[in-house]
Amino acid sequence: MEEERLVTSTCNEFDGDIENVLRPKSMDGYVGQDKVKDNLAVSIAAAKMREDALDHVLLYGPAGLGKTTLAHIIANELGTALKITSGPAIERAGDLAAILTNLNEHDVLFIDEIHRLNHNVEEILYPAMEDYTLDFIIGKGPSAKNVQLPLPKFTLIGATTKAGMLSSPLRDRFGVICRLETYSTEELKEIVERASKMLNLKIQPKAAEEVAKRSRGTPRIANRLLKRVRDYSVVKGHDEITVEDAQGALRMLEIDQLGLDAIDVKLLKSMAEKFGGGPCGLDTLAATINEDGNTIEDVYEPYLLQLGFIARTPRGRVLLSRGYKHIGLTPPAGKLEQYSIFEKKDENE
Repeated sequence: MEEERLVTSTCNEFDGDIENVLRPKSMDGYVGQDKVKDNLAVSIAAAKMREDALDHVLLYGPAGLGKTTLAHIIANELGTALKITSGPAIERAGDLAAILTNLNEHDVLFIDEIHRLNHNVEEILYPAMEDYTLDFIIGKGPSAKNVQLPLPKFTLIGATTKAGMLSSPLRDRFGVICRLETYSTEELKEIVERASKMLNLKIQPKAAEEVAKRSRGTPRIANRLLKRVRDYSVVKGHDEITVEDAQGALRMLEIDQLGLDAIDVKLLKSMAEKFGGGPCGLDTLAATINEDGNTIEDVYEPYLLQLGFIARTPRGRVLLSRGYKHIGLTPPAGKLEQYSIFEKKDENE
């Protein structure tokens, strides 16, 4: 309890500014995603040689992998201004029209959560992306007129965690489509060490690796955990973040060796103890652990699926033998064959 008070009492009011400091400004400083960087580098170089706008770019993948950071880097590499907004913030077609008409030649417009744009806004975006024109109707009935307003050539960068929710007409208008993958422990260790230097922190290589291993393959989580480990180390009066500091802070945060937190473990135990390993429905599981179903599906399930701890079936979620092993339980004998089928399927995929 004393250790918990030490960490939670640390002031975190500058975390927003720190996030900007940690954001790399160029492709060289961006760790990981080598294929994406190579493809973007070619497209950016070609656009600069043509003295033309870069093709519209779609970045998709799980949250926290650096889509917003890449948008900043693309704008920096092009030497143009970056305008940032999000899908939910553009409520009406007029809102998007105002944004587009305020762009300058070759500017970059970044729309986060682009899959959440409403249909009317999308209709305005189609001609803007394809023909660099803004189409709108003046008046009503027989006297209505279609007016086309030319726009400067710009680059739209869309970011989404759910590419499947994009409509086909919108998705087809992106010339460069990049999928971001989760990071390896080595890449995350490099990110943690780089972030430590940016924050003027000394950290032992083993401590950086400890943080990296528990970051669920996500740089955003790695940076967040580094801040909490930093708080712990500072309050303990240490000049350097040690392995013991990292382990102590992460233990208080209830984050285990694989990066699973208390909710992950609670979910696995509920499936094992209350539903006999499943199958169980998402809504039932959410009510059992008192957590929102969308949060389980978007935040917790992807990593558990990636680890092979659970499986989705037509009848519901199933806890696999690896999940049982992680929480120290033995799967029911009658379901061992069922579990092995799912695990062999995962391996083949």
